[in-house]
Amino acid sequence: MPYWLFKSEPDTWSWDDQVAKGAAGEEWHGVRNYQARNNMRAMQVGDLGFFYHSNIGKEVVGIVEVSQTSAPDSTTDDPRWDCVHIRAVRPLLHPVTLDTCKTDPRLSGMVLVNNSRLSVQPVSADEWQVICALGGL
Repeated sequence: MPYWLFKSEPDTWSWDDQVAKGAAGEEWHGVRNYQARNNMRAMQVGDLGFFYHSNIGKEVVGIVEVSQTSAPDSTTDDPRWDCVHIRAVRPLLHPVTLDTCKTDPRLSGMVLVNNSRLSVQPVSADEWQVICALGGL
């Protein structure tokens, strides 16, 4: 199963906002980067991802699930931009900071560590296990 990471500025869209959407989840709209869009186009219903607070906190705070595959982004008429829907699954017991990821040698190849600007990114199965363990899961 592929794993992913979704980045959001918590003052714009936080983990609590995502949780409040319940089982219906929310469209992960507004992404205007081709690589991030292509990552969303590769996602399948049931894929899991980390919810990451960027700018404020800079930490993985929860796990989300893709609840709807890629479709046109409702926030634009431009047909180039798609998005998926995600729903909150569970919080991490202990947020995992970017600094922790950068200093853990097991995560040295992680996209988050090497390309922190990409808003939707893949996570390897090994990286997934490490972050889950660091997060108390």
